[in-house]
Amino acid sequence: MNISSGIRSVAVAVIAAGAVSVASVAHADNGTIRFAIYKAAFFIGGAGGEGTLTFHGRRYPISVGAVSGGLAFGASKTYFHGTVRHIRRARDVTGVYGAAGGGGALGKGAQVIVMTNDRGAQLELSGKQVGLQINADLSGMSIALK
Repeated sequence: MNISSGIRSVAVAVIAAGAVSVASVAHADNGTIRFAIYKAAFFIGGAGGEGTLTFHGRRYPISVGAVSGGLAFGASKTYFHGTVRHIRRARDVTGVYGAAGGGGALGKGAQVIVMTNDRGAQLELSGKQVGLQINADLSGMSIALK
């Protein structure tokens, strides 16, 4: 009898934990994001910009900062737009995002990137780049609400 009540307790705990994780994913929502970022690099690069997060019909101004290191040369401006997934509140988009990638632009170019922060917010971005830039680097980007 004692073993069966122990198994029953474990089964109830597993079901409850599964329900909590499904409920938390079910309550997460999506928003849209747009920002322009200026980037300059000569091995080590820096970038900054600003934009807007739209979430539940409200617009939130954001600031963006970035640092990169690796093989990177040039200067550019990129207009990003996309979707923010898995957020419950606007402030869930804040934090540090990391990515590794490569690309280039001479005049005009395009970029597509997917990044996740420590809160689980996922950015799916596409962008149009203007400038002269060649890169194969590791990058970090930080987003903050203004």
